[in-house]
Amino acid sequence: MAGGKFKKEKPPGGAHFQGGIPFHKSKGQHILKNPLLVDSIVQKSGIKSTDIILEIGPGTGNLTKKLLEAGKSVIAVELDPRMVLELQRRFQGTPFSSRLKVIQGDVLKCDLPYFDICVANIPYQISSPLTFKLLAHRPLFRCAVIMFQREFAMRLVAQPGDSLYCRLSVNTQLLSRVNHLLKVGRNNFRPPPKVDSSVVRIEPRKPLPPVNFKEWDGLVRICFNRKNKTLGALFRQKTVLNMLEKNYKTLQALQLTPKDFSADAEMAVCVSALGDTLGDMNMDKDEDEDEDDDEDGEMEIDDKDVKSNAFKEKVLSVLKLGGFEDKRSSKLAQADFMHLLSLFNKAGIHFS
Repeated sequence: MAGGKFKKEKPPGGAHFQGGIPFHKSKGQHILKNPLLVDSIVQKSGIKSTDIILEIGPGTGNLTKKLLEAGKSVIAVELDPRMVLELQRRFQGTPFSSRLKVIQGDVLKCDLPYFDICVANIPYQISSPLTFKLLAHRPLFRCAVIMFQREFAMRLVAQPGDSLYCRLSVNTQLLSRVNHLLKVGRNNFRPPPKVDSSVVRIEPRKPLPPVNFKEWDGLVRICFNRKNKTLGALFRQKTVLNMLEKNYKTLQALQLTPKDFSADAEMAVCVSALGDTLGDMNMDKDEDEDEDDDEDGEMEIDDKDVKSNAFKEKVLSVLKLGGFEDKRSSKLAQADFMHLLSLFNKAGIHFS
């Protein structure tokens, strides 16, 4: 376990043990017990003998041992002091002891050192913030091979038109190439979790795409607020128009133009902060709504309340120009969002 709060507590009756240590399911402690699965994860990671490996949540060290055999060294981040002691005892006096560094702490709060590759079986409750903390890490690593809850993993790799395609999918794939490696049944763990898992490979894009990430995320937030609504309906909402018009007037008054793309350091800060907002990235509000329901109801803009009807027409003209007015975010690819953002920016309309 490497993230989230940890409190000392007495082992409950019927607790799961390994080496005399009770595991806390509520803290996301599910130890891999299948040696064939451990070997498969290491093999699929493509570890080089010169690699510095970051492991998050090493537990009792089953995966750690295989990583030490494959790479140059392992940096293991572990929150539970009991697991830290178990790791140190397990490798003390072995040839691996000098190549293992254990950091006790919350991985979400630690400053991570340099590493080439990350391999981890993580507590599922930190999936979103950890993913974007890693993507914000500099210098960029080669790849991360991580065990996620299966539904979260499928959202990471979802493509336009898939039911799980969401803001998480779009933002993760903007910054990295994501591939599903293998499905893992719950019985491969001790204690078994309530859900199945999947191993995913994440490779940061090098170079990063030339985009202003604040602008990008501002657009994507609006588009996936109701992913099955048409963009024409979304951009007629009063709150959306008022926000865009405020940005437009502010930039006009100050005669400013947002940068076309974020510098690498600036993007890293934005990406890291994104992890704190991912609760609404996992689930789309209208996921179970009728896809053909484009009625905006009380959210439909009331022209009498808008100071400038001309601005509304300006926004809608951009959508019409690109042929986006009747399209839905759930069906748009990354290139479509890039094109739409470019059209808005050329019209002087910005999202940050």
